[in-house]
Amino acid sequence: MEVRFWGVRGSVASSGSHVARIGGNTSCLEVESHGHRLILDAGTGLRQLGETLLPKQPIAATMLFSHLHWDHVQGFPFFTPAYLPSSQFVLYGPGADGEQQLRSVLARQMEPPNFPVPLSAMRAQLDFRSARPGAIIETGPFRITPVELPHPQGCIGYHIEADGRRFAYCTDVELTLEALDGRLGRILEGVDALVLDAQYTPDEYEGRVGPPKKGWGHSTMIEAARIAKATDAQRLFLFHHDPAHSDDQVETMAEAAKQVFPLAEPAREGKHITL
Repeated sequence: MEVRFWGVRGSVASSGSHVARIGGNTSCLEVESHGHRLILDAGTGLRQLGETLLPKQPIAATMLFSHLHWDHVQGFPFFTPAYLPSSQFVLYGPGADGEQQLRSVLARQMEPPNFPVPLSAMRAQLDFRSARPGAIIETGPFRITPVELPHPQGCIGYHIEADGRRFAYCTDVELTLEALDGRLGRILEGVDALVLDAQYTPDEYEGRVGPPKKGWGHSTMIEAARIAKATDAQRLFLFHHDPAHSDDQVETMAEAAKQVFPLAEPAREGKHITL
């Protein structure tokens, strides 16, 4: 399994020299094995991923959406492969009615006054489906388990198995080790790589710096590290970086996480790992 990070920020994209090392695009990952491709979320990082795919036509992929907040869908109108008739995409929206909700959200964000080009202009084959928690999805070499995560309006994490390896993508989750239930803990147990929300510092979360962030749907880097340690993850990628955090702040947060779980590191745009 090959994993590439195309967008690692949360909430809204950020730009400037102060975020150049970590990256400023919102959530988007690519997972590839034996010529089959998964795309996790459609944040602004999806635009650049689409550009790199153009020489590989015809293009096919399975797209897995964690939830439908704007930072996870706003790259879709700029995904060039979706405008090509030769492309084929299976798109999984989160939850029992994910098929209808995903189609509606993607269509509405491309309607006036938001965008000049409608969803109908995308000539690719778009097959909308629902990702139901606990219902296994099998495509190519991948065996995918959607799992429900605590987040306002809900969120789905994805546990992905292929080539004898296991990968977990858990963005946008407000979690502590004490609140980790057995179901989620079992899914994360011993994964080869864990991508986990780590947007806030403990001081930000508790309101000692700025307004308190409890209930906003995101975790701290310390809790992410504690969870990775408790579940025996092989590697931890701290994810969904706050748009207000500079590269230096993200690196400092990662160093604090390493004191709890030495194999923690910040997710970086352009990072490529082989599992």
